[in-house]
Amino acid sequence: MTKSDMTLARKAMIDSQLRTSGVNEEFVLSRMNAVAREDFVPEGAKDIAYMDRSIPLGEGQYLSSPLVHGMLLAEARPRAEERALVVENGNSYLAELVRPLVDAVDTISAEEAATGKPGRKKYALVLVDGAIEDLPESLVKRVEEGGRIISGMISNGVTRLASGKKVGGALVLQPLAELGIPVLQQFAKPKEWSF
Repeated sequence: MTKSDMTLARKAMIDSQLRTSGVNEEFVLSRMNAVAREDFVPEGAKDIAYMDRSIPLGEGQYLSSPLVHGMLLAEARPRAEERALVVENGNSYLAELVRPLVDAVDTISAEEAATGKPGRKKYALVLVDGAIEDLPESLVKRVEEGGRIISGMISNGVTRLASGKKVGGALVLQPLAELGIPVLQQFAKPKEWSF
C-alpha cells in the first residue's frame, strides 16, 4: 500500500471502527489519526495494520485492535500534568499515542511488570496494553495514591476493558466492557492444586 492508501485506511479506521463503536473523544481520534499503526507491525502485516483485529507480532505478542486502543485511551483520559507508565505488549504504539497527552511516559515490558522488577517512580496513570488475569502488588505499588490503572482483564475466560483507582493503598480493577483484548500470559494466576 502507498502512503496515501495508509492515510485513507487510517481515516476509515476512525470513521468505521472507532466512531461507530462510541469512541468519539477528539483527543483519541486526533492521536490515532496522527500515529501510523503500520510503523508498529512486521513488514508482512503493514497492509492489514488498520483492520479491526489484533495483529500478531511474534513470540506471543500482539498489536491490539484499533478499538481496544481507542477505548483504553478514552477511559484513561490522560492529563497534561501526569506521569504515565505503559506496560507494553511487544510494541510502543500505545506509548506513542499517550506521549503528547501527559508530562512524561515511561515504558516497561510485560515481563518486567509481571515479575515485579523494582521501580522507584510512582505514576498517576498506568496503562497495560493487554488483558491480565492477576494484578501483581508490584504493579499496584507503582501507582500513586489517587492514581489509576487502565487495562484489559480476564474473568471466566472473557476479556474486558477495566479500570481501577488507588484509594487507601488498595486498587481493584472493575470491568467496564467486554472487548477482544490480547492476553498477556505473564500475568496469569498461579495454578492451584485441587482434588
